[in-house]
Amino acid sequence: MKKFLGLALLLSITATLSALGQQKPTAKSSGLAQSMIKGKAVYQQYCLTCHQADGGGVPNLNPPLIKTAYVLGDQTRLINIILKGMSTGVVIDDEEYTNPMPPLNILSDEQVANVLTYVRNNFQNKASAITASQVKAVRAKNK
Repeated sequence: MKKFLGLALLLSITATLSALGQQKPTAKSSGLAQSMIKGKAVYQQYCLTCHQADGGGVPNLNPPLIKTAYVLGDQTRLINIILKGMSTGVVIDDEEYTNPMPPLNILSDEQVANVLTYVRNNFQNKASAITASQVKAVRAKNK
């Protein structure tokens, strides 16, 4: 009887796991995946040199992107950093970073949204996506 119950439990767990694995991705998760792929490409082209492949930055020069308030916090501030750059130093977690960041306002709203979504969901980060419409609104306020 114990063997039968064990087998029934095993079959039930297997069926449940199989059903979970066969769930189709939602439009939202598919959209996030596409944004992440595109964002990674933008990161590799424009950000990797300073912030490094692992998002760790360079001590005292380029800030890390790993679990910092600048990455996980205020989305408008983060968008503005991309659009306007930073010409002054910044202190993050009691360490000062002094290398200026050039504005990347040549990027489209979609590219900015994608790269920020990528950064906010990589390098041990987990945060909401940023949309092109958010970037567009911030860009409009800056004019």
